[in-house]
Amino acid sequence: MLDVRRLHMLKTVAARGSIAAAAQSLALSAGAVSQQLSALRRDVGVDLLRPDGRTVALTDAGRVLVEHAERILTAVQEAENAVAAVKGTVGATATLAALPSTVARIVTPALRQLGSQHPQLTVTCLVTDQAQLRELTLGAVDVVLGQRYHHMADTTPQGIDVSPLLDDPLVVVTAADQADERPLALRDLATHSLVVPPPTTDCGQAILHACHQAGFTPTTRYLTADIAAQLTLARAGLATALVPRAAIDPSTPGIRMTPIADRPILRLLFAATRHTETPNPTTTAVTAALRTAAERGHTAHVPTIRGSVTATGRGSW
Repeated sequence: MLDVRRLHMLKTVAARGSIAAAAQSLALSAGAVSQQLSALRRDVGVDLLRPDGRTVALTDAGRVLVEHAERILTAVQEAENAVAAVKGTVGATATLAALPSTVARIVTPALRQLGSQHPQLTVTCLVTDQAQLRELTLGAVDVVLGQRYHHMADTTPQGIDVSPLLDDPLVVVTAADQADERPLALRDLATHSLVVPPPTTDCGQAILHACHQAGFTPTTRYLTADIAAQLTLARAGLATALVPRAAIDPSTPGIRMTPIADRPILRLLFAATRHTETPNPTTTAVTAALRTAAERGHTAHVPTIRGSVTATGRGSW
């Protein structure tokens, strides 16, 4: 009989491209993964992997087995969810991947709520802005707090359920003593020197695309995805920043934020989970806590459309 854990390892190796990368993802040694895959090879009686330069690739038999492994692992997940639903209890562990810009106003309050409502649940939080939904499809995380910009194409993979949490606008951030009192149109930023994330990031692409839609190419003076660095440059009067409102603390003086009046750049913050026919009580609880935190954070932030602000932390988007 095929071992489900070994099937999961084969699927992970196929996705990561090497045994070493798969081992790191699974928190195992490369030797342990190799041993389990060798045992799987003996179980099926045919080679499943072949060398491919510095990586490995699936053989024809390996590709067939991975296709079946996808369905098998999904069925196992459905069975686990069904049992958990009958029990009606939240599990003991969950892994959440979240954007750095959401930690202060959404993740931290949500974790506090979960600790109070479900003290038996331990949530491991991975703060990262790279390949979150891919990690979800691979089973490396259970819930993703991610983002998608409304004016950009939706690239959510199949098999992922998305629960919208909050529409979070980017606001124009300038030094308080240099701020213009009038509302700003996006086209007005054509005369500003900007600090923006690199164009290789989702947020950098979103800003560049929105400016092009408004009819201009932005003058980029500084490139950084670090929100604290962006706000420091804006506070010094060296550049104008475009920063998500939820990532800004309105309590510190020195910086003013102004909404974009005509072409708002909105990012949708969402909670994503793997699609299953039977809801999982644990991921449902985590998603509910994130939604509550997002709603409360948004309500608390609405009156401060204009005012003195500072960064909540040193994370990127």
